[in-house]
Amino acid sequence: MHIRVINPNTTAGMTTTIGEAASRIAAPGTRITARNPAHGPVSIESHFDEAISMVGVLEEVLAGEREDADAYVIACFGDPGLLAARELTRAPVIGIAEAAFHMATLISTRFSIVTTLARTGIIAEHLLDQYGFAHHCRRVRAAEIPVLDLEENGDAALSRLIEECKRARDEDDIGAIVLGCGGMADLTDEISQAVGLPVVEGVTAAIKLAEALVGLGLGTSKHGDLAFPRPKPFTGRFEGFSQLIPIR
Repeated sequence: MHIRVINPNTTAGMTTTIGEAASRIAAPGTRITARNPAHGPVSIESHFDEAISMVGVLEEVLAGEREDADAYVIACFGDPGLLAARELTRAPVIGIAEAAFHMATLISTRFSIVTTLARTGIIAEHLLDQYGFAHHCRRVRAAEIPVLDLEENGDAALSRLIEECKRARDEDDIGAIVLGCGGMADLTDEISQAVGLPVVEGVTAAIKLAEALVGLGLGTSKHGDLAFPRPKPFTGRFEGFSQLIPIR
């Protein structure tokens, strides 16, 4: 089984971290390839960043189709371009926020999210409503650390995350914590041990869900709104998407 993990930002070090975490959790026989777009934001911390990153995500899915990927993981907690990516392939496409929410509800009745910045927490709240998990989430908390601090100031960022997770444990009446950033993919064990609660991280959760869907022979439905896009001309910088034809 080949799972293509797409980091929607362009920071190669974070892509490596994400890929290593995915490989550690993957089952024997599952091959992980971690990729990021060549163009786009170095981190994703706003609606604007997400919008710019989506084209790169879709280009990476099309590249994965040429490499016969069996499933895709979009490794940003905003799940940028998720439904558009599903239109391009029959393979399962899993967003890490949606994956983490599902997993958290299987082990607890209430969870809190601990993310990087307060403004990205608002994006997480939108996703909770969209996916139908708002009634399970007690609170979305921000450690107020920029995404790139997870790479550049790792020890300090981890300390702030642990502090915020302990506040969630003590104040929110929850059973589990969801980490709200793909760049936290390698921090689950340390945070869980420090806090004493189950900690769900989206990249690793998405890998296991992708493996399950492939194992069940379930792919993205091509009936309804997730059917392949109708071929049509595109202009300017998007001319390469003209007359897009499914590869498989």
